[in-house]
Amino acid sequence: MNIAFWKMHGAANDFIVVDDRQRVFPADDRAWLARIMARRTGVGSDGVMLVQPSASADFRMRFFNPDGGEAEMCGNGARCIARFAHDRGIAPAQMRIETVAGEVRAGILGTRVLLGMTPPRDWRLHAQLTAEGRTWTYHFVNTGVPHAVVEVPELAAVDVARLGAAIRHHADFAPRGTNANFIAVTPEREVQVRTFERGVEAETLACGTGMVASALIAARLGRVAPPVRIRPASGDELEVNFTLTADDARDVTLLGPAEYVFQGELEYAGVK
Repeated sequence: MNIAFWKMHGAANDFIVVDDRQRVFPADDRAWLARIMARRTGVGSDGVMLVQPSASADFRMRFFNPDGGEAEMCGNGARCIARFAHDRGIAPAQMRIETVAGEVRAGILGTRVLLGMTPPRDWRLHAQLTAEGRTWTYHFVNTGVPHAVVEVPELAAVDVARLGAAIRHHADFAPRGTNANFIAVTPEREVQVRTFERGVEAETLACGTGMVASALIAARLGRVAPPVRIRPASGDELEVNFTLTADDARDVTLLGPAEYVFQGELEYAGVK
């Protein structure tokens, strides 16, 4: 079976996107999913996304990490799949997307997409954990998926691979673990962030839900005010906007790019 796909990226967070409205994509074959996402021997991507029918929204988004496991939500991915669905007449310019984390809304603005995020939850501020031989102060919020945020004085000096992995698997976040974000706020009040992503099990050039979590935490700490300019490791500038309340935030949006890279076909030998 040959499966048409499109390679897309949002701030260098890259994805394999498939129109699966016929529900024929072999999503249960985790080993095959991992192979096609492999950087050197497959297409290479931070995730696979499927457009499927929805009874409640314009379409259903399913997202799979490079380990083949399904994730609840992806902010950069949702922007890409929104543009993909609009370009193919699947959804209008103002659309509703069903995700595992809940329904989100998206608006097409040329090559950029404004994504309405699910309400943040499970806030945890000024908590502490021990990792890599020292105690770290961290903050936590779920922005569709769980995120720990650690503010550091020098972002370039952080060993994201080691410390990120230690936080991702820390007992504080058992049993499913967390994503780990490291942030620095510039004098211009721009939030810079590096993210170790759960499921990818490595640092990625950008993480949409991680950027949202980082902006929300920085605002709750009084370091910035919305709208927040945020810059991931890719160097792109995105914007996170929201209304801050006494102990929460509402009307959270993420504005950023959604770009095509190329189109191709996947060959799946598991189905004749």
